[in-house]
Amino acid sequence: MRILITGKNGQVGTELSRRYESRGDVVLTGRDECDLSSEGSIRDAVRQVKPTVIINAGAYTAVDQAEKESPLCFAINAAAPRVLAEEAARLDALLIHYSTDYIFDGTKSGPYVESDPIHPLSVYGESKAAGEAAIAETGCNYLILRTSWVYGAHGKNFLRTMLRLGAERPELRVVDDQIGAPTSAAAIAEATARLVDFAPGAPGIYHMTAAGSTSWYGFACAILGAAMGPASPRVQPIPGSDYPTPARRPANSVLANQKFAVTFGFQLPSWQQQLDQVLAGMRVATPTNEVNR
Repeated sequence: MRILITGKNGQVGTELSRRYESRGDVVLTGRDECDLSSEGSIRDAVRQVKPTVIINAGAYTAVDQAEKESPLCFAINAAAPRVLAEEAARLDALLIHYSTDYIFDGTKSGPYVESDPIHPLSVYGESKAAGEAAIAETGCNYLILRTSWVYGAHGKNFLRTMLRLGAERPELRVVDDQIGAPTSAAAIAEATARLVDFAPGAPGIYHMTAAGSTSWYGFACAILGAAMGPASPRVQPIPGSDYPTPARRPANSVLANQKFAVTFGFQLPSWQQQLDQVLAGMRVATPTNEVNR
């Protein structure tokens, strides 16, 4: 087995790198080695490595900025997956690609299943939906893993923002009418590694998120309570209308994981367990109170 991983410096890519960096049969690439905005760069990287598994951990994830940078967003999130899928088909390789809850409009009353109609509300969501379709059209062997509310110890994400603001302000106002399943990059990487070892013969689209659900407000309270205890700031719930953003977000981002669990025989831990694990790792990696900054 030979594995090519794109986006090694992103949230999920960083965690995959930690798991695979010492393996000689794994090639980790970032923008310098495999620029996902360049078809030529992608094809050159794949043809040089000749992988049996491609894990596409690279993506354009600046949701609001995407409203202004639609061509670049689509190049990375839609055109690049097509090129990777074409190369995977040529090599008879497995392509593992990550997608998002943002392909749905959030109007469903319960968790979304894989067969629910998609209706993205933003350029970012549209680009990820286009990437899914492009992969399927090539006929390659693929796993598209839809996940949600990704965060981790590295990069720009909600967890790190809350820890920083919690150390700076006595009160935070956080949206309480959008619900989802906060899913750690570490849990995504761990599950992906299990899938690679499993060598699944069940291509298709799967929802792969943390178990359970909460709102951004609930997630913020859990983060600050666990990290700062009694010293944490007050957190006030607000409606999304009080915090307008360039890109619209789905009100309901909860994805049903049953298909994944039945097919592969395991599921991701609850969002609370994942949060505890990430914070514990940050405490080990950073001196004393630095986790709160």
